[in-house]
Amino acid sequence: MLVVAGVITALAALPAQAARLKPETVAAFDRYIGATEQRMADDLQEGRFLIVDRLPETARQETYARLRQGQIHIQRLHTQQDGKTIQVPDGLIHHWVGAAFIPGASVPQILAVLEDYDNHKNVYKPDVRQSKLLEHSGNQFKVFLQLQRKSLVTAVVDANFDVQYTLLGTTRAMSKSYSTRIAEVANPGKPDEHELPVGNDHGYLWRLCSYWRIEEQDGGAYIQVESVGLSRSVPWFLAWMVNPLLESIPRGVLSDLLVATRRAVTNNNPRNSGGALPPSESGEGLHLRFLSRLPLQSSS
Repeated sequence: MLVVAGVITALAALPAQAARLKPETVAAFDRYIGATEQRMADDLQEGRFLIVDRLPETARQETYARLRQGQIHIQRLHTQQDGKTIQVPDGLIHHWVGAAFIPGASVPQILAVLEDYDNHKNVYKPDVRQSKLLEHSGNQFKVFLQLQRKSLVTAVVDANFDVQYTLLGTTRAMSKSYSTRIAEVANPGKPDEHELPVGNDHGYLWRLCSYWRIEEQDGGAYIQVESVGLSRSVPWFLAWMVNPLLESIPRGVLSDLLVATRRAVTNNNPRNSGGALPPSESGEGLHLRFLSRLPLQSSS
């Protein structure tokens, strides 16, 4: 979810002006999400679980090797529909994906970090200012996050998400997260802090969908997060200033997100701890809890 915090940083460099989210903008974003999820489904059907698997074989093997060496793979994506660019009137789509490798990690250990939403404000600070699990039923979660990013101005948004996890056997897991409400926060940290009307603000962030994938192999686990966000468009006469920021800043934010996740998983791994953990918190306990959830979701 946090890669779009970098987009907020870039757009905050624009002169402050109001923007209104229009129905045609939302409709275009929904078409983009539909086409993106169709690509994901096609990849899964054809045996491509991670974005790296779309690379030619030599590049694929080299990228996997770099991931196992600790490097982060990040790229910007552009989904097309029927071979054509999806136009988004009065809006801008930010689509990024990143992958990393966590030595010695298992799927249950990674899920334990990702699903610990009350603790996201600590794992992903300062980009996550507040975090709270609102509801939880099986593999479905309702979550509140307050995201912030500081640049020329401090941009803060309150965001609610519906999150669903899908377990594919014992070595693979996926999640998808959809924003259900995003409101910009005015005067954050001050006594008069308040939300601006939804969809009638500075347009830093209007929609956000995120997709995690986890694959356990090679003595550890690969993690991948794909993020698709919607913001206001950039005026043509300011594009020269903002576009480079929209390219460079999200890369850094996405890298920080993956590194923070890897650090949290590694720190929670009992094999990296001096003392034994209780069964409910140990790798064995997590694995049993993970197996008990398998029937909750279909692998198709």
